[in-house]
Amino acid sequence: MTVGILIVSHSAAIATGTVELARQMAADVPLVAAGGTDDGGIGTSFEAVTAGIEELADADAVVVLCDLGSAYLTTDTALDFLDDDVRARVHVSQAPLVEGAVAAAVAAQTGGDVDTVLAAAASADASEVASGDEPGGAAPVPETGSVDDAAASQTLELVNESGLHARPAAEFVKTAAKYEASVRVNGVDAKSLLAIMALALPKGASVTIEATGPGAGEAVEALAALVRSGFGE
Repeated sequence: MTVGILIVSHSAAIATGTVELARQMAADVPLVAAGGTDDGGIGTSFEAVTAGIEELADADAVVVLCDLGSAYLTTDTALDFLDDDVRARVHVSQAPLVEGAVAAAVAAQTGGDVDTVLAAAASADASEVASGDEPGGAAPVPETGSVDDAAASQTLELVNESGLHARPAAEFVKTAAKYEASVRVNGVDAKSLLAIMALALPKGASVTIEATGPGAGEAVEALAALVRSGFGE
């Protein structure tokens, strides 16, 4: 299933910027910005929202994220004018615009269906916030690990300059999502971009990857290899 994402904002710059940010982590996902009024002012445009939905017509489903109340009203009005079959494929999320868009885009990039994408966007409202290790001055983290038939774990050090932020976090989530096993990193869901980014782990931080269930060992080794590689840096 292909899920397209439409960003509706009162500001053209915010809509475009959100699309650009999400595209950095989900290059293959159809993303469209519908921001500002038709004359370039602050506000929302029925025509722009309608055109955005039409631009995403080839997607199996469309998820719409909005910034403020009247953006939802404009979107609802646009939906009222759609054919029934098109309207049935459009889903409006109540998630925060930027965080929700990024989480939704990564979920769509990893092949999630519309329910998975909506759930990922919604997770922006309740992402688990955790403090990361303090940067600088820490002793090297010795690699440790264990593997059995149903569980595996490894602890290692982040070596890339940006730590586990933005693109590295997105790569981590994409890799974790390939496996059936339940995977956690430093105690949070490794398949949740927002949970991982909330850790704010810097270079040199200790990363503990744990997995249980089918393919646990393969999942942990793939993620550990990603960490060791520096995420391509």
